[in-house]
Formats: sequence, C-alpha cells, structure tokens
Amino acid sequence: MAGYVFGLVLHPTRDVSDVVRIIVRWADQHGRTLAVRAEDHHRVPPSVAALPADQFVARCDALISIGGDGTMLGALRSAVHDPRPVLGVNLGRLGFLVEVAPAELPDALQRLVAHDYTVESHACLACDVCGDDVVAFNDIALVRRPGAGFVTATLAIDGQRYGFYRCDALVVSTPTGSTAYNYAAGGPLVSPASHAVVVTPSAPMAGISRSVVLAASETVRLELRADSAPVAVEMDGLIVRDAGEGDAVQVRYVPDAGQVVRLDPRRHQERNQLKLSLLDLPLLPEQLRELLPDGLREQFNRRVPPSPR
Repeated sequence: MAGYVFGLVLHPTRDVSDVVRIIVRWADQHGRTLAVRAEDHHRVPPSVAALPADQFVARCDALISIGGDGTMLGALRSAVHDPRPVLGVNLGRLGFLVEVAPAELPDALQRLVAHDYTVESHACLACDVCGDDVVAFNDIALVRRPGAGFVTATLAIDGQRYGFYRCDALVVSTPTGSTAYNYAAGGPLVSPASHAVVVTPSAPMAGISRSVVLAASETVRLELRADSAPVAVEMDGLIVRDAGEGDAVQVRYVPDAGQVVRLDPRRHQERNQLKLSLLDLPLLPEQLRELLPDGLREQFNRRVPPSPR
C-alpha cells in the first residue's frame, strides 16, 4: 500500500459503521488508504484494506481508535513495540484519552495528514505475569474471585521485601491509570506529567492499607502467599489469566511507550478538568462556565452574569 495509511481500530462490540462511513468518505475524496485487521474486515466497506494482525501496525502510518478509552488502550498496546500516532474518536461517555467527536473527524484527519498536531507521550507497565509478558497502559490488577477468599501477597521493590497485603484487589497503575481502578480503590490522582508507579490495595483487611507511590526506576514484585485465594490478573480491565499460590507479577515502568494525538491540548485539558470534577475535584463556578459550548455559555451569562474578579 502506497501513501499515508490510516489503520482503523474498532470497538469490539459497538456499531461503529456511521463513523467508519465518515472516514471512508473523507479518504475517497482525498485519495488516502484505510486498513483494518483482517478479522474486522466484515465490519467495514470493501474499499478498506484487510491486513494480517501481525503486520497491521507496521504497515500503517497512524491509527484511528473508534470507541472509548478501552478501545484507545487496545490501540496503544498493539503499537507498543512500534509506536504510531493514535487519534481517538469518542463514542464513549467519560473518556480521558479520546479527544475527537465524530463530527470533527474531517478536519482532524486533514490535520493528521499535515502533521498539524502534537503528540502526548504515554508510559506503560511492562509486566511479567507468571512468566507471560503483558503490557498495560492504565493498570495491572490482582483481583479476588467472588466467594473465594482474599488476595494475600507480599510486596518487594527492587528485590527488597517490604510487607504484605490482604485485600480484595491489588492495583498497580501508571499516572494515566490513576483515574481508573486505582482511584476507585481509594488511591491518589497522579499528574499525567509525572513519572511514577502507584500500588493501591482495594478494601484492605490487613497488612499494608495505604497506597504506595514509587519512582519510575523502581521495579515492583507482588508474590501470592500460601494463604491467598486464587485470583484473576487483569490488564487494563481485561482478564489475562488466573494465578494462585507462589505465582508472581513483576512490573516495571516504560516511558514513551505510546503516542496519543492531541489537536487542541488546552481544550483537552479543560475537558479533563471537567471530567475530574466528577471524581470529587470540584471546579469553581467560573471554571465550569468557561467549559460550556459558546452558545450555551452566552445564554447562561444572560441569566447569571459572571461574578466580578
């Protein structure tokens, strides 16, 4: 395939046909090539090329993720060994990674081809999960099976053992992932500009009961103790395998593992501020006013004039 190739990464279950039609129409008008993994070819028009999964990323210049944050995370994981710019088209509700609405796609695609965008670099967690290599951009978690007991594991940092956990789940997250399972488990929100790893127990019963924030250079090892129940190991919310007594998960931080396309970094930051306000970080009324669409903001200002500064 010649020219600039866009690889489409589709939400695994949602109907994405309307968005795909917008992209196909734009590509036809501008002479651009589109591709999908061969297993998704039945979900797109025949003009979209089908590529084997093991060649998909290498033969694409950029990826377009169509879905929510979960689809975006999958696109980033697929390109972790050969990073490509990933543009997120938001079909979800509360998206921290995705930026573009379907109606904004034609302009966004034109800017992507013209390299008129910035790249937001994302770190990942490279994990040895019971001998299997796993990559996570949000988090890796050891989760109890309902009714089977508790997760009981020891914590070691750079080979030094520090204590143990007895809890419902153990979550190891990146700064980006700190707004996900880590936050739900009571962990801290960590600035995406920082380089850190957070270990948070969910519903701790004994042992370490608070979050631990570690440097990016430190390696984390969680080893299941003899009295631990069998657990499920989750990567970015997806179960990758079961684990039990004596099994271990080792995690190291890898910077610059993913490239997220930002067309308007300031606007994206403002949207994330609004989303974070839903996670108990309330914004001032003036800040919320500024995040309203222009027409709605004008109507609101006529009713409630801005307070003097």
